[in-house]
Amino acid sequence: MTIFGALGVAGSGMDVTRKWLDAVSDNIANMNNVTSTSEDAFQARYIQASEITSGDGGVQVSAALLSGDTDGRIVYDPTNPLADADGNVKTPDIDLSSQMTQLIMAQRGYQANAAVIDRAKSAYEAALTIGKS
Repeated sequence: MTIFGALGVAGSGMDVTRKWLDAVSDNIANMNNVTSTSEDAFQARYIQASEITSGDGGVQVSAALLSGDTDGRIVYDPTNPLADADGNVKTPDIDLSSQMTQLIMAQRGYQANAAVIDRAKSAYEAALTIGKS
């Protein structure tokens, strides 16, 4: 590991958690989307991370996966302009409590990586000050 390896590892962690936060916020923003029963419902997006084994290491996004059934949930809403002859529309099958849990975990991961960068910066600055003496 190089002298600045901690910055690289924490930076890659921040990048992955930022993409995780983006995916969760997209899922929450689209969880009330309504489509006609003949169309596919919005599918939740999830981020899959994997370790970087070369160089200083860290993590990377290995895939952005779609999850959930395109059948969604059938909801009776006869006043909706997209409703079929029976008055049904399709909504995504996304659980808000699960998404909020994902949001909190991603936020904590981002904060932890930001704290590592801050502490590494302080340590590097202290090392430069010692070298000046």
